[in-house]
Amino acid sequence: MTIGVLEIEMRIPGVSSLKGKRMVVKSLKDRIRNKFNVSVSEVSHHSSWQSCLLGIAHVSTARSFTNRVLSEVLNFIQSCREIELVDFEMSLL
Repeated sequence: MTIGVLEIEMRIPGVSSLKGKRMVVKSLKDRIRNKFNVSVSEVSHHSSWQSCLLGIAHVSTARSFTNRVLSEVLNFIQSCREIELVDFEMSLL
């Protein structure tokens, strides 16, 4: 069994309140869950209205499949116009 974890730090420059941030982050999390069948959670920067740290997890029997899914999630996030990717870290256990 392989467990993949992807941490994504991002900026959300187009928002001016926590409510605006929540709308963007919730929409992004829902799209990621529905498209890639992974677990997604905001794991840090809860009170900052222009930054967010998402934790994304995927479990599979094949290491290559988990790596591919998380890479596709990263590419999807990079293509989102409403956020700016600051940093990311991917781990396979």
